[in-house]
Amino acid sequence: MEISVIKTRLTLAQVLHYYHLKPDKNLRLCCPFHDDKTPSLQLYYKTHTAYCFSSNCKTHGKSMDVIDFIMNKENCTKHEALKKATEMITGEGLKAAPPADRLTTLHKIFTYFKNGVVNSQPAKAYIQKRHLNADAIDIGFNSGQFHYKQNDAAEAMQEYLNIGLLLELGVMSRFGKPAYKPFGKHCIVFALRDQEKRVVSLYFRSMSDDKSQRHFYLKDRQGLYPKYPRENTQKLIITESIIDAATIFQLHIDNVDNQITTVLALYGTNGWTDEHTTAIQALPELNEIIFFLNGDEPGVKAVQKYAPMMKSTYPKVKVSNVEVPHNEDVNSLLDSHSEEIIIHLIKERKEIEFLFSTEKSNENKKTEQAESPIFAREEVEVNTITSTPEEKENQVKTNGLDTQNPYNLKYASEAASYQIKGFKTDQMDSLKITLQIALN
Repeated sequence: MEISVIKTRLTLAQVLHYYHLKPDKNLRLCCPFHDDKTPSLQLYYKTHTAYCFSSNCKTHGKSMDVIDFIMNKENCTKHEALKKATEMITGEGLKAAPPADRLTTLHKIFTYFKNGVVNSQPAKAYIQKRHLNADAIDIGFNSGQFHYKQNDAAEAMQEYLNIGLLLELGVMSRFGKPAYKPFGKHCIVFALRDQEKRVVSLYFRSMSDDKSQRHFYLKDRQGLYPKYPRENTQKLIITESIIDAATIFQLHIDNVDNQITTVLALYGTNGWTDEHTTAIQALPELNEIIFFLNGDEPGVKAVQKYAPMMKSTYPKVKVSNVEVPHNEDVNSLLDSHSEEIIIHLIKERKEIEFLFSTEKSNENKKTEQAESPIFAREEVEVNTITSTPEEKENQVKTNGLDTQNPYNLKYASEAASYQIKGFKTDQMDSLKITLQIALN
């Protein structure tokens, strides 16, 4: 990789994150290049350089770019530093490949789970209820019986324990053997994959309605869903959950505005991982990031948090947001709409407007600071122009017709409240609607 490309794609914040170096609020560090008891290394995120003001430092008097920083940290040659920088960009070498036995076990057990869907009527009913197609995407079902197979040797049982598929109960069974609890029992299962498309972890989604116990991941979670985006991706759709990403994936929405499009799931509103960052860094043709998160307060706040991070890290990439009806998500939209609603909302997405300023006004000081050092920027203050669902809700009149949300028309009277969910009123080609009536 050329030096100019490395300097364009590798930020100083990423280098610090790699070496587990966290600056203070003034972007200063105890210099890692000499014995430093008070922070003397100043970081400049705008230029991606660093400067040590201590005369005791071997770098004193020299401004360091990302390559210089790696050279001094690794005490290596420039050629070796360039190789390390390339690894930071591509993700190679940042995490050891999973052991072969773990990969074999995960591949084997996920195949077993996929076959389990065929034999479970409750699983098939739940998958159908969620508008998912097990024939189009890989979905499994964990009945909790996998460790009872007679051909599972002691080595396999130990691997189940190591991976976290089995949990020891600390008691003996009625047969005089150790008792175990299967992880993710009675859940549908999705595979998380690495850059080689290998199954490296599993996500379990409970079929129950218990809101506090829905999502389960194997310990040491790694991998992405549905997979790492293709290198030639031009538009990337980011969803809040795996089921939302699966919903888009099975609709084959791989072309938006005649450009190559892929989808990538977060693991909840706080589920942005280093692997998400690595995956995006490896997309040289990316020109737009499309947030398609839930239409609730956490979803709105997540967009307000991640959108500025993306724009400050990739200023040339367009960042847009799909306006999801209040309290809906990608998958739930199909409860009262046809599949065309997903495509329509993506087409109607709005580019997020950002106000950039190098001077901190009182209003800008209220801007939420990025929690991850990967996206930190001192010189840029960002305001995202958007409205929260609560602000929109406060605008609803207590009586009369509310048409602010064309996908959720509301009418309130003294006797009852009505909601009509469906397509925009100017799209009469789709007449599938849901009418909800709540008596006062």
